[in-house]
Amino acid sequence: MSSLIASLASQPEAVRSQILASLTEAQALELLYDWREWARAEQIAPGGDWQTWLVLAGRGFGKTRTGAEWVREKVRAGAARVALIAPTASDARDVMVEGESGLMAVCWAGDRLRSGAPLGRPVYEPSKRRVTWANGAVATLFSAEEPERLRGPQHDTMWADELAAWKYLRETWDMAMFGLRLGAAPQVCITTTPKPLAVLREIMAAATTAITRGSTRDNRANLAPSFLTQIVAKYEGTRLGRQELDAEIMTEAQGALWTRAMIDVAGAPRAVPQMKRIVVAIDPATTDNEQSAETGIVAAGRGMDDRGYLLADASARRSPGEWAAKAVSLYRELKADRIVAEGNQGGEMVRHTIHSVDPSIPVTIVYASRGKAARAEPIAALYEQGKVSHAAPLPDLEDQMVNWEPLSGMPSPDRLDAAVWALTELMVTQAAPTAQAGTYRRG
Repeated sequence: MSSLIASLASQPEAVRSQILASLTEAQALELLYDWREWARAEQIAPGGDWQTWLVLAGRGFGKTRTGAEWVREKVRAGAARVALIAPTASDARDVMVEGESGLMAVCWAGDRLRSGAPLGRPVYEPSKRRVTWANGAVATLFSAEEPERLRGPQHDTMWADELAAWKYLRETWDMAMFGLRLGAAPQVCITTTPKPLAVLREIMAAATTAITRGSTRDNRANLAPSFLTQIVAKYEGTRLGRQELDAEIMTEAQGALWTRAMIDVAGAPRAVPQMKRIVVAIDPATTDNEQSAETGIVAAGRGMDDRGYLLADASARRSPGEWAAKAVSLYRELKADRIVAEGNQGGEMVRHTIHSVDPSIPVTIVYASRGKAARAEPIAALYEQGKVSHAAPLPDLEDQMVNWEPLSGMPSPDRLDAAVWALTELMVTQAAPTAQAGTYRRG
């Protein structure tokens, strides 16, 4: 039945109807579930010796169907342990598995292994977060909100959906890749609309990555006319449309206080002078569980040239005891003179946590009394004036800088908050104590 759809397309409608009517019910079902007959060329995995197939495409391209059908083909070819990773647990369930283009929708009772042995439609067990085929192959669901769940399991196949929307992108990606170690040639398929993220750029630059690009318009035949006339027409040519529809990787978010150009200037090679002062700033997470935000820990200094220098980013998701120990360790390593910590969620508790590791360390607790945008704006202005440098590459912090849109209602990122507190202590509080009256107070 190979290329039947392609051959039918060139026939008159009467001939097409006659050929289709001549098919038996079994042949019609086989044709219906033969993905390679229906797929566009860019929805089929490329040939070659690749480890990662990166599908960068706009909304409505057919990314979910592409990923689900790829997993189905891999299982039919002998894959036994599959990881399905989505931004959230509900995304993994509702989109990757139970969605109208998800795994359960593309598989059917007549599926067979490449050897011809019956495979059938898999069984989904939501309580166990897994999909199981008759031959014992298992696909397990994971959420990028819980990267630690990927510590331990091994896989030969991985489908990573909407990677650019993962909350703990670097942690989840690293844990997933450590587990991609079964079989002779384990592979991963990433289906995502892009964002300007360091991890995504690293994946794109890898020699083992095959990249497929696509736009919303590639799938116009299967999209609602109202979507094309209202949504596509509204956003076509705009910055958001170029990212969400055309899958362009934009350099920064439209309303961000920092631009890539500013970051490039800050990150340009520059001799780091002796420091007048060095501080370690902490933006503590408010909870301590698997869904907690990261605790921002950033070290910065003010050089003898009166420039600000970001020296290190040790941010991560940690318990209070762990982030205090890390901050103290960085304080000692850099011979800092003070730790600055945000205390809006319990200032004395933050001070006590740090002093439980080392009671001799000077700690300044700062309290925000205005919005995060108001605190960040003078620091962004210092970047715009070329007065801040990065002593080392800080890709995750820099991603937060160029992607945070304060007017959009997005939560202020942890690494960025810590950097703002550090540079405020060094460059704003010390240089002009009254310049930001009401923005914060020190305790």
